[in-house]
Amino acid sequence: MAENQQAAGNENQNQPQFALQRIYVKDLSFESPNSPLVFQEQWKPQVNLDLNTAHNKLSDNQYEVVLSLTVTAKVGEKVAYIVEIQQAGVFLVAGIEGAQLGQMLGAYCPNILFPYAREAIDATVNRGSFPALMLAPVNFDAIYAQALKRKQEEAAGEAKEEQTH
Repeated sequence: MAENQQAAGNENQNQPQFALQRIYVKDLSFESPNSPLVFQEQWKPQVNLDLNTAHNKLSDNQYEVVLSLTVTAKVGEKVAYIVEIQQAGVFLVAGIEGAQLGQMLGAYCPNILFPYAREAIDATVNRGSFPALMLAPVNFDAIYAQALKRKQEEAAGEAKEEQTH
């Protein structure tokens, strides 16, 4: 009986595991360089969103994933506000390796973090006395696939260049 329990325990250790352990704001900044004059302008902002993801290994099965967003809103040529946030999370990832691990850290985890970052940005913009800003959902799977394709093309280009020399 004890042998069966031990065998079942070993099987569970080999099963892929994923768990969110913590979500937190690592960095947050807000600037409104043209206040209060920008409040006198007609509010038709041009909003630009830049995003980036990064991850680092904390221990054998723990990873920190950081989603960095920069939102810049302009009215005409004047910057109304800039919000920068690094929304982070600590994730337990075990039994997942290679390309699947890369997909998990580069797309799945940022998908989990994005709603938290979006809410923090909206709340910060509201505190700056600007209208609500609800960022549209982001397809992190497509962004990850594009980045992977770009890396492969760069590697192929470098290999081709080495062959010609």
